Amino acid sequence: MSKLTHENLYSLEEYARIRNDFRNKVIDHKKSRRVAIGDHAALYFEDQLTMQYQVQEMLRIERIFEADGIQDELDVYNPLIPDGMNWKATFMVEYGDVEERRRALANLIGIERALWVQVEGFDRVSPITNEDLERETEDKTSAVHFVRFELTPEMAAAVKQGAAIRAGIAHPAYNEETLLAAEIRDSLAGDLH
Repeated sequence: MSKLTHENLYSLEEYARIRNDFRNKVIDHKKSRRVAIGDHAALYFEDQLTMQYQVQEMLRIERIFEADGIQDELDVYNPLIPDGMNWKATFMVEYGDVEERRRALANLIGIERALWVQVEGFDRVSPITNEDLERETEDKTSAVHFVRFELTPEMAAAVKQGAAIRAGIAHPAYNEETLLAAEIRDSLAGDLH
């Protein structure tokens, strides 16, 4: 999957005109990129479109229109686009109640390292986590983590040919797994060479 360039972006004026339609397109696209793992965790798989939306929104909010500022935003978000042999995702621990979330995050230290994906017929793949900065303390983990799953060429080929994908968490305080729906599997297959 190619990285974003200035040419992939709309000007602030053009984006203002198309924003609602573009946003609806991205929201619809994201439906086939979210994987719930149990009731309180989810992977949101990123790609070029989800990152274009992030960049466009940052440019809009911060009123950035100069080339250097645009490049700074591209430099922040391009690393979250898969490169054809991996999946990149935002991992979220999701509790609606603030106090319940606080207690859970104290019990879930290391949960991001307990994540895994598995292509049918292959071993589980653990993620590379939080390459940008550390997101846990000795007292708690963060509700948001950035993860990357590196696949072998054989795994990528199997996914492209329709192999099932499972995702899960093997943490002492949170042990869940799920089989990805065909729509999600197909969307993730599109990220691979």
